[in-house]
Amino acid sequence: MVETRNIVFICALFFVISSINGEDPYRFFTWKITYGDIYPMGVKQQGILINGQFPGPQINCVTNDNLIISVYNYLNEPFLLSWNGLQHRRNSWQDGTYGTTCPIPPGKNFTYMLQAKDQIGSYFYFPSLGLHKAAGGYGGIKIYSRPHIPVPFPFPAGDHTVLAGDWYKKSHQRLRHILDMGRSISNPDGLVINGRGWNGYTFDVEQGKTYRFRISNVGLTTSINFRIQGHTMKLVEVEGSHTLQNTYTSLDLHLGQSASVLVTADQPLKDYYVVVSSRFTTRVLMTTAILHYKNSKTGVSGPPPGGPTTQIAWSLMQARTMRYFLRMHIFFIHVILTYIHLWIRWNLTASGPRPNPQGSYHYGMIKPSRTIILSNSAPWINGKQRYAVNGVSFVAGDTPLKLADYFNIGGVFSVGSIPDKSSDGEAYLKTSVMHADFRSFAEIVFQNWEDSVQSWHIDGYSFFVVGMDGGQWTSASRSRYNLRDTVARSTVQVYPKAWTAIYIALDNVGMWNIRSENWVRQYLGQQFYLRVYSPAHSWRDELPIPKNALLCGRAKALNINVQMAPFPHPPPKPSYYDGGRKRKGRAICALDAKTGFDQFASVFENHDDVGGPFFPTAAIK
Repeated sequence: MVETRNIVFICALFFVISSINGEDPYRFFTWKITYGDIYPMGVKQQGILINGQFPGPQINCVTNDNLIISVYNYLNEPFLLSWNGLQHRRNSWQDGTYGTTCPIPPGKNFTYMLQAKDQIGSYFYFPSLGLHKAAGGYGGIKIYSRPHIPVPFPFPAGDHTVLAGDWYKKSHQRLRHILDMGRSISNPDGLVINGRGWNGYTFDVEQGKTYRFRISNVGLTTSINFRIQGHTMKLVEVEGSHTLQNTYTSLDLHLGQSASVLVTADQPLKDYYVVVSSRFTTRVLMTTAILHYKNSKTGVSGPPPGGPTTQIAWSLMQARTMRYFLRMHIFFIHVILTYIHLWIRWNLTASGPRPNPQGSYHYGMIKPSRTIILSNSAPWINGKQRYAVNGVSFVAGDTPLKLADYFNIGGVFSVGSIPDKSSDGEAYLKTSVMHADFRSFAEIVFQNWEDSVQSWHIDGYSFFVVGMDGGQWTSASRSRYNLRDTVARSTVQVYPKAWTAIYIALDNVGMWNIRSENWVRQYLGQQFYLRVYSPAHSWRDELPIPKNALLCGRAKALNINVQMAPFPHPPPKPSYYDGGRKRKGRAICALDAKTGFDQFASVFENHDDVGGPFFPTAAIK
């Protein structure tokens, strides 16, 4: 026993020394989730705050950092956080969707253990349950490159986060009730920038200096356009990919998307409008923030600069007949998508999270082994409005799918409950899960026959957007794919009566959510889970269930002690590898024995000097 403790102590000591040397450091956060009064539209509303803040605290980290986030739920309903764009390599347990993680009950806490493994870029976190996102609870994530990794632009003088999106004056409970009754929640009441309405937020700059703006569309239902009065923007990064650095006067961001631009404060000394407006809406919504030059004595003047929304919406509404509308619509989409396809491209020579150039991964030379065509629809089922993928409208099971899969609990879901292609039958409700083989390479086509822009996100992955066009996708559409330098990202738009095609390397084992980023559509069924499966059951492919995992549904009824829960099959004999490269240091200490991880973690459970409560889930005192 004494010898075991000595071994654990040595591992812990090595952990501390490794952290001092800068190898994969740990960053600790303690977040208290509460209700509080907010005024985004100028009237008091009940919002969801994190440590009293809306938006929530910014997460600043570096590639490969470990993020230990203890979340205390002071709400009167279950709560979960998800991490839009973080890939959670080998660790879908931390994804924070109901398919992977039990909600944190009221009065309880849970500690997320994340790693920004092999990632850089701009992302955000948000509450994933019960339309909580409509009440706030979101915040920004910045993942910086490691010091020795070159970045394809000079270090900016400042780094601003812009969390923009639509907003409803109705509470999230009221919105949820309306949707549960099968009715529409109508249009949003306005737009917000960093939780504020008209001119409610200020970005400070100094004349002559260049700043990075990380913009995310955190809204529920609306695409947006971003622009800064009198200034141009150089696009440098999209969801972890360095892009060719083209200059824009305005930039579209669809639901769930994030991008980084460089803005040089090269205008006369005064204040300027930062403008966000809605796209593809019949009633144009707009809000502004202030770009404030240091020492400026002159406020903003004149009307905010107009954006592209009015012209596009007007042209679409002028269609006289459906046939004419469809023909003109497809032509319009073809022109626009060709333009976008040419201009948002991968910077092949820039480094990503690793020293080697992004372009060293030749995605276009890999032949997909499978084609999946996902068609969205808006059926009525049992007299209520629903949304579906390939005719299947998702309903949550009584147990998170990942737990049901891990503990082999039958009757929660069945693999293959959603087809690879749409059928002509009537839509139906199902807990839909699609199978995929680990390390396969797939082509996924998002086909949109509806009149609204769709936005799709895949948890756990970054994918290559190889093609977009109007009309119906066919095998002949592949001749127009960009197989050289298309951007890699985790969220992509699909225009009305159009399609978008992606290539994706399924190299991350787990249960992963594929969903609409329109949160009304997601809530009413436009989502499913992709079970990426490895028969090896190896810790090299997937981490075991966390020792602090919450149990709910039928998993709770099993009365299993998670700390003693076995791996479904015995793990391979010890040696910790990552991507074929043997790692030195604390990971070997932690994983060299079946109980090593638990022993290693227990070192920190009773020590306040490492960031407070680490693993245990207990009632909040």
